[in-house]
Amino acid sequence: MKRIEDIDWAAWEPRQRATILFVVRDGEILLMRKKRGLGAGKINGPGGRLEPGETPLDAAVREVQEELCVTPRGITRLGEIRFQFTDGLSLLGYVFSASDILGEPAETDEALPLWTPVDAIPYDEMWADDRIWMPWLLDGLRFEGRALFDGDAMLGEHFELMPPEFRWT
Repeated sequence: MKRIEDIDWAAWEPRQRATILFVVRDGEILLMRKKRGLGAGKINGPGGRLEPGETPLDAAVREVQEELCVTPRGITRLGEIRFQFTDGLSLLGYVFSASDILGEPAETDEALPLWTPVDAIPYDEMWADDRIWMPWLLDGLRFEGRALFDGDAMLGEHFELMPPEFRWT
């Protein structure tokens, strides 16, 4: 499996489900440098795997609270990404945006918070697919995508905007 075209996406099933949430406020985006787990060392938004019985929204809020010690407000689900890794990991990611937070971000064992101007997002320190869909998230647009990774290297991707009237089920 070295090409995205070789994957039967119609039959694809994720082994894991996860969330990621970006707070965008006053021309800045709340990012974090991840200290451990998948993507350790990279800059990303807070997020993580769903626990049994948990909705994507509940998981997104919990992960932000655990990783950055704040509670997101004004949350909108904007994306869904299917990640396939050549080592067999398959992950369905639910992407959220929030317009505000309660509290002040604090460093934890998992993450170092970084408020970053939206026009200076450090894409070179993030997952390669982020630079494709992050501008859509910043514009409040809904999207779907899929990406094939070999470790940190993106081997292929396909992302598309959803119609304005589209709503997640």
